[in-house]
Amino acid sequence: MSTKRTNPLRRTAPRFRRPVTALAVLALSAALGLAGPQAAQAQPQTFSAAELAAAGDAVLAADIAGTAWGVNPATGTVLVTVDKRVSATEVAELRRSAGAQADALTFERTAGTLQPHLQGGEPVWSNAGRCTAGFNVRAGTADYFVTAGHCTQGVSTWYTNASRTTTIGPTAATSFPGNDYGIVRYTNPAVPRPGTVNCGGTIIDITGPANPTVGQRIWLASSTTGCHSGAVTGLNATVNYGAGGIVSGLIQTTLCSEPGDSGSPVFTRTGDGTTGLAVGVLSGGSGNCASGATSFVQPINEVLAAYGAVLT
Repeated sequence: MSTKRTNPLRRTAPRFRRPVTALAVLALSAALGLAGPQAAQAQPQTFSAAELAAAGDAVLAADIAGTAWGVNPATGTVLVTVDKRVSATEVAELRRSAGAQADALTFERTAGTLQPHLQGGEPVWSNAGRCTAGFNVRAGTADYFVTAGHCTQGVSTWYTNASRTTTIGPTAATSFPGNDYGIVRYTNPAVPRPGTVNCGGTIIDITGPANPTVGQRIWLASSTTGCHSGAVTGLNATVNYGAGGIVSGLIQTTLCSEPGDSGSPVFTRTGDGTTGLAVGVLSGGSGNCASGATSFVQPINEVLAAYGAVLT
C-alpha cells in the first residue's frame, strides 16, 4: 500500500469570507492564556482555494506533533487544532511557516493528546495488543474485517481472545501512515462474520456505505467506551500524531474516544434506528468521554475502493 503526504485541501471550494487576523490572534491568545481581552476591529478578508492549500501545506511542512488541520467551511479558513503538547512558541512557528498565508490559519486548543487509539472496541487481539473489528467486507470470494491501519501495521495474525488461542486470520493489507486502514482475512470458518454492529445492545444492520456531511449526526460503537453519538465537524482533515504518523483525508468529529477505541465502526442510523450506513473506522483523537473530545475517522469508501471490497 502506498502512503501519501499530499494535502487534501487542494480539493476545497473557491473563496470564503472571514474576520481578519486580529480577531484570530486574539482568540488563539485567549485560548493559550497569552493575552487579555483587548478588542480589535474586524475587516472582511477572503482566501482562495490555492491560498488555503498553501496554508495547509505549511502546517504539514512544519511537522509539529499534536496538530490537526482542515478547511473550516463556516469561516473559510484552515482551522488548526492543537493538543496539550503544542506550545505557544510552536503555534507562532506554524504562523511563520505559513508566511503570506498566515492569516488563513485559525487555531483551537483541544484537551488531551491527539493519538491513535490502539487497543479497541469489539475486541480482537494480536501479539502487538488489542484493537477493534470495524466492518466486515468481502473482496472476491474471501471475507475480511476492516480496522485501523496503525493496528495492522507489522502484525501477522489476529485472535478472538486475549489468550490468543482462537485464530481469526492474518493481516492481508495495511496502509499507514498517509492513510489509517487495514484488513484482516477470515480463515477460521468457526468465527462468525455478520454485517451488523452492536450499538449498546441494539443490533444495527449496516446496509451500505455513506459519504458524511458537516453537521451530520454519527455513532461510534466500542466495547471500551460504549455506543454514543457525535457530529461531523470537518472533512479532509490531516492529523500529525507524531513519530511520522501523519494521516490525511480524515473526517473530524465530536465523537468521544479513548485508548481502546481504534478501528471502531462509525456509522449513521436510519429508519427506526436498527439500520445504518457505514461512515468509517476510528483512527484516533484526544480527550476522553468524561470531558468530551475531538476524534478522527478514516472514511470507509476509500478503504472499499482501495481493496475492491463491498460491505457484507
